[in-house]
Amino acid sequence: MDLPVLPPVDPMLAKAAGKVPDEAGVWSFEPKWDGFRALAFRDGDEVVLQSRSGKELGRYFPELLDALRDELAYRCVLDGEVVVPREVDGRIRLDWESLSQRIHPAASRIKMLAEQTPAHFIGFDALALGDRSLLAEPFRDRRVALLAAISEKDAEKKWCHVTRTTADPAVGAQWLDTFEGAGLDGVIAKRLEGPYLPGKREMVKIKHHRDADCVALGYRIHKSGAGVGSILLGLYRDDGELQMVGGAASFTAKDRLTLLADLEPLREGDEVRDGDPSRWNSAADKRWIPVRPERVCEVAYDQMEGSASHGQRFRHAVKFLRWRPDREPSSCTFAQLDTPLIYDLHDVLGDQDERSDRRMG
Repeated sequence: MDLPVLPPVDPMLAKAAGKVPDEAGVWSFEPKWDGFRALAFRDGDEVVLQSRSGKELGRYFPELLDALRDELAYRCVLDGEVVVPREVDGRIRLDWESLSQRIHPAASRIKMLAEQTPAHFIGFDALALGDRSLLAEPFRDRRVALLAAISEKDAEKKWCHVTRTTADPAVGAQWLDTFEGAGLDGVIAKRLEGPYLPGKREMVKIKHHRDADCVALGYRIHKSGAGVGSILLGLYRDDGELQMVGGAASFTAKDRLTLLADLEPLREGDEVRDGDPSRWNSAADKRWIPVRPERVCEVAYDQMEGSASHGQRFRHAVKFLRWRPDREPSSCTFAQLDTPLIYDLHDVLGDQDERSDRRMG
């Protein structure tokens, strides 16, 4: 491979902010894609798809390697996200569960999933084009190179896309609220005049911050053997069934013992249930201890995944805030959760519009 920027490269990172920056003319805003961060290196037929940590992702996404050869400029290095779109309740949105299942050791399963849940690449920055390194160039110029690096094809036959952007802070703030319905989880802001700085937190990410009251369904013992490692959480569906929606973890050593004292009296017998195995850590002990659904806790979360018809759950581990002795477990329903506006994934991309605007300009 003979490119002006060679793997491995640490991708430029983002630091969290509480709101969308409002300085007009300073920032470029784009949707925050919910997938696997990936750098795509193409030098002719040779393609490398590198993960954020520097590992090779290509073996898990063979169909995407073919797409990168077909749809990217002959020699380029792009920064982006690997995602898996699926139809959910009649609309196309990102599906994290399908994406995470693509990381599998068996070649036969990789082949099957490549056909059943093919991945797409969403480009949002360019590090090199042809013989030219773009690392020192401002983002506004890298954006032009990005648009040139991904071919224009019929949307139904396209696997590589360019993310939508805007320089209007008001539009960026609007995207934070509206695009969540397509499976995205926030907004990214980049300085229009900023260079690409590998490994540095030079971008800004704005994500949703919400809270909910949940029923404690059970707990796992911490890997140290002392106290609670995580609390399993549930919400009541419309049919009255209590559905598990995720867990709260990351407690201090002191809190782990306090929580154990809170929950252990609610055990009924010595029952221990098996949990779903972790595809990320096969050695993790997923067994958990059920408790009577009598205690309510308030948690902070950023996003739900799934749908009413496919089962909703918290996208990430949530933060335990406090017990709510003033709340009845029966009041912990899905109705309390924010319902994002429903968008189709193609509503979010919008790259064809920008290409047309650029040609007309």
